[in-house]
Amino acid sequence: MRIIVINGPNINLIGIREPEIYGKDDYAALEKLIRETCAAECIEVDIFQSNHEGVIVEKIQQTLGHYDGIVINPASYTHTSIAILDALKAVGLTAVEVHISDVCRREHFRQTSFAGLACVKTITGQGIDGYRQAILYLKEYLFHF
Repeated sequence: MRIIVINGPNINLIGIREPEIYGKDDYAALEKLIRETCAAECIEVDIFQSNHEGVIVEKIQQTLGHYDGIVINPASYTHTSIAILDALKAVGLTAVEVHISDVCRREHFRQTSFAGLACVKTITGQGIDGYRQAILYLKEYLFHF
């Protein structure tokens, strides 16, 4: 099984950016958690992060034929990007959306997730451990469906 974890804008700044919301774990800790989780589950993983919407769309398009599933944190593009939604729908890979903070308890404009419309599950508010949960859910989903 091979997956890709795609992170959107400012995820590279976790641990620095608003630690009261996103926690104190930095991006290196996030990458380590993802790699350790995948290694323990015999999952091949690539990790990608970009602050640019078009680059994220292109990366999603490139997944077709190379990956079994996607874990995605579109970050602020969650609430604005129909292009990311369309790319996820176009490739048709099983995707799980993850958010470090509990977006349901945040500003009103964060209540809409366009990307989530193309995902089988959304995990929010679990800190970076949400990525571990998303990976495990994706594996279970892919093996049972």
